[in-house]
Amino acid sequence: MADSTRSPARGKDRPGMIMAGEIAEQPEVMRRILDRAAPAVTATARAIADRNPRFVLLSARGTSDHAALYAKYLIEVELGLPCGLTSMSTTTAYGATPHLDDVLVITVSQSGGSPDLIGSTRVARQAGAITLAVTNNPDSPLAEASEFHLDLLAGPEKALPATKTYTAELLILYLFVAALGGIDATAAHRLPGLAEQVLARSDEVRELAGRYRFAERMVMTSRGYGYPTAKEGALKLMETSYIPALAYSGADLLHGPLAMVDNISPVIAIVTEGRGGNALQPVLDRLRGRGADLVVIGPRLQVRAASGGFAMPTTDVPESLQPLLEILPLQRLAWEIAMARGQNPDSPRAIAKVTETH
Repeated sequence: MADSTRSPARGKDRPGMIMAGEIAEQPEVMRRILDRAAPAVTATARAIADRNPRFVLLSARGTSDHAALYAKYLIEVELGLPCGLTSMSTTTAYGATPHLDDVLVITVSQSGGSPDLIGSTRVARQAGAITLAVTNNPDSPLAEASEFHLDLLAGPEKALPATKTYTAELLILYLFVAALGGIDATAAHRLPGLAEQVLARSDEVRELAGRYRFAERMVMTSRGYGYPTAKEGALKLMETSYIPALAYSGADLLHGPLAMVDNISPVIAIVTEGRGGNALQPVLDRLRGRGADLVVIGPRLQVRAASGGFAMPTTDVPESLQPLLEILPLQRLAWEIAMARGQNPDSPRAIAKVTETH
């Protein structure tokens, strides 16, 4: 029987229960987006498509930056548009004047309250850009500063580590890019049910967490659509458990950082089913050759060939949608490790819900 003190449904006043509850809400949030957000997303995408943007720039910080990186893959792979991640300090700190006619600038932020995101969006709009904000707060200063806005519909997120707003960002961005490119997005409707299946396997994640309770550092790696998941998984571990967790593209890992991996260095690989996972295979072979403690989040065959892992139900899921499921066991893993180490993942030290960078 499950320990009632570790269940999101009970003991909500206990440390960690807010984050656990918000992790559990994600299938419901996905359904809400699919049921209610589609008309607004489609209308916004059509209005922007009529402007024929020639380039896309993405602005974000923290967890939202990983959602923006996911959108970069989507835009470049699915639409063939050149896309980049902005350096906001070029305008907010250096006062540079960009030339952004016919450029779509998408700013992603849960709160919509960070001054540098607001300031850079205003500058982009003044410089001729088409500006779109993606936030969980339609009344935020960022939403007001942007020409277009998409609401995440995630509901209040009270735990400091972002969980449900992250997957909401991924889904909204997926639907927007699909609508922008006239791509069939019906596969997304399978996500809530699959997310429920993944989250129901908390005992597997708890068992996996036992091997990391005393970890001093960790490495996460992936390629393609899985790379933003590796970065977000590492962030969740650092902000909840205070474990130094480094995230590398598999290609970058081979260019030097592989030297720090040995038989006592935990490595978590996110292996998507598709081209990204195929591209990661040589990296997995090198890691096994170095005797790394390799755990895989991905296909069952890859999990069996590793030291352990979590088999994902993604056989018939498009590679571009798999990140919405792959992050779920990593969120829960971060929660389990934090609880095992006596930390309170609801309120990690030194961070705030709205981070005011300038």
